[in-house]
Amino acid sequence: MQLLYIIKKLIPIKLFKKLQPAYHFVLAWLAAVLHRFPSNKLIVIGVTGTTGKSTSVHLIAKTLEYAGYKVGYTSTAMFKVAEKEWMNDKKMTMPGRFFTQSMLRRMAKAGCEYAIIETTSQGIEQFRHRFINYDILVFTGLYSEHIEAHGGFENYKLAKGKLFAHLARCQPKYVNAKKKVQLIKNEIKKIHLERVKKIIIANGDDEYAEYFLGFKAEEKLVYKVESHKVHKVADNSITQIVANNVAVKSDGVQFFVDGVEFNLQLMGEFNIYNALTAVCVGLIQGLSLEQIKDGLEKINGVPGRFERITHLTPDPSPYKGERSNTNFTVIVDYAYEPKAVEKLYEAIKLIEHNKIIHVLGSAGGGRDVARRPVLGKTAGERADIIIVTNEDPYDDDPQIIIDQVALGAEQVGKILDKNLFKIMDRREAIKKALQFACAGDLVLITGKGCEQAICVAGGKKIPWDDREVVREELGKFTP
Repeated sequence: MQLLYIIKKLIPIKLFKKLQPAYHFVLAWLAAVLHRFPSNKLIVIGVTGTTGKSTSVHLIAKTLEYAGYKVGYTSTAMFKVAEKEWMNDKKMTMPGRFFTQSMLRRMAKAGCEYAIIETTSQGIEQFRHRFINYDILVFTGLYSEHIEAHGGFENYKLAKGKLFAHLARCQPKYVNAKKKVQLIKNEIKKIHLERVKKIIIANGDDEYAEYFLGFKAEEKLVYKVESHKVHKVADNSITQIVANNVAVKSDGVQFFVDGVEFNLQLMGEFNIYNALTAVCVGLIQGLSLEQIKDGLEKINGVPGRFERITHLTPDPSPYKGERSNTNFTVIVDYAYEPKAVEKLYEAIKLIEHNKIIHVLGSAGGGRDVARRPVLGKTAGERADIIIVTNEDPYDDDPQIIIDQVALGAEQVGKILDKNLFKIMDRREAIKKALQFACAGDLVLITGKGCEQAICVAGGKKIPWDDREVVREELGKFTP
């Protein structure tokens, strides 16, 4: 990794940009050849969008798994091959071509029927999706992100579109009654098998749904929340899965699909949309709504996504070195983009709390710089205390990033060193937030979720996990 970083720095930028497409394409082909095109032996589901990808991957995987299938996946949060599941330590949502193809090979070898790949716009631009034989594509929604990386929102949307155009080029597969892909050696064998349809599933409440549904597929589905029918999909040939009688509660969400009641242990209305991706995939793979319901209702959380850590803390004054026995709650979440943070604040309205203490940064170097003060403003308008800290600066100056985020909070009335703090060291920032917490308070730590590293200058990674740091710091408090 370090050697590749040095080589890229030595090549002139203009030359590197010119050679990039061919470089990425050849690597994608070589990776697939080396691992003998493993996606041809699996039903492959690709999940893409601005937000909700990792949670959707997790919910789809668990739904299929609880129905009796072996599943593998790659996502921002986790990797999975059949029974083995582990944290994503690559600091990449869609890892390199050789890693992804090797994961697909491992899934096939482990006897998985399904592979789920969280697929990003930057991964698509670098041909990481090529030579993966997708069968189902799920679009979770689209809004402004990575604008600078793509040179504008339209380019960002078009990058996502390349994945859907790719689906039409993917070769057909045939499965037996147990959803195992069968290699066809003669045409007669096809009679006894089921052909896997190429399918597009889209968030019908997203304004860009029709763009993605416009690509060629054998079957198309949209999922919607009945009370949010803002963007109409006019095509009557598209199957619509609608959640109605929605109730968002302090301990989860409730909704109905075709009369079947779902009660999930997941907070926030946004998780209804995430769950509907699993409902759609389950239905098109032959599961009943009751089977899908049973699977989804067993899921009690997704790592690093609205993950709660409860602890005993001081009451009533801020921490001074001793602890007494009253509760406060810490929530660790991946949200690093203003709209995702807004959704998080909507979700926590239903949790009883006193003060909100928010630790945040900005997704760091090379990202959409314009969102930094917007993040600060978003948190500044909603939290009582803001602590801005380092996140993933890459080659950017971390202090500049912190200052730009803090500026947004100052613009909405936060006062430096009173209810707004700038702390470079992320551990110290988390520690200070915990020290401020009193009985009934809520500490939000956003931006990294369960990520396993902080990325700094020179391509280096510092091992990290917000959740573990919280637990370590809480463990130092005197009971």
